[in-house]
Amino acid sequence: MLQNTKELYGHKLSAIDGKIGHVKDFYFDDKIWVIRYLVADTGSWLTGRLVLLSPHAFGNWDQFDKTLYLKLPRKKIEDCPSINLHKPVSRQYENEYHRYYGWPAYWNPGAIFGGGGSLLILPESKDEMDADLNHSRFDKNLQSSQEVMGYQIQAGNEMIGHLSGFLVDDRSWAIHKLVVETGHWYSGKELLISPQVVDRISCNDSKIFVNLTITEIQNAAPEKSFRKDAANHLKDTVTAQTFTLSRMARKLTNTLLALPIPISGNLAHDETILF
Repeated sequence: MLQNTKELYGHKLSAIDGKIGHVKDFYFDDKIWVIRYLVADTGSWLTGRLVLLSPHAFGNWDQFDKTLYLKLPRKKIEDCPSINLHKPVSRQYENEYHRYYGWPAYWNPGAIFGGGGSLLILPESKDEMDADLNHSRFDKNLQSSQEVMGYQIQAGNEMIGHLSGFLVDDRSWAIHKLVVETGHWYSGKELLISPQVVDRISCNDSKIFVNLTITEIQNAAPEKSFRKDAANHLKDTVTAQTFTLSRMARKLTNTLLALPIPISGNLAHDETILF
């Protein structure tokens, strides 16, 4: 299912043996366009310490409880290599991090990377090769999703809006679309733009340059279509869970009626319990 990153910030994180904090940020690769890490704010558990979590650690994402369940115990997360996220993530740290968890490094040629049961084959880029040769260097393609929120989108010489989120697949964690809020020129509509048309991200200018014309942008799918799909998925999930609860209620009713002890309220066999 596609998720908008801006709607995932603040969601709870739960390890195998208890809660650990909430989602603060995502680090993504702006060349391959995939989420590399989730930044977890551990709050009072580890006194506000921030930790990185790879999609390798992700389990199920409960949309109703707004909780991502992790496939790690709290102790494993607590003892992971510490990091100063006020500085770029170095390749030296990433090597240490992946060795600690025993996960394959995503920059290794042909490494399999992904989460939630869906895998991607990601080749090593030239920047990743360069970074691997010098462990003190950092991968310049690793970006903070929070940092780039609000960046202006430039198409040719025109500013067509600003970035408000990313649509990501919550199984493979690949970024499918950039969500762009437009101005008056397009009635303030939100557009979905493929990352494949992004030319570059300029942190100095706080801009994202895209290889599109205004006409091509006007033909982009509005975000309301995504919201409709998400709403339909939610409706189907609610219906399925309601059906399950109804079956459980009927089973409980039949069990109670089979007992020799009288049931308060004279519940009849043909009555249905509604929640």
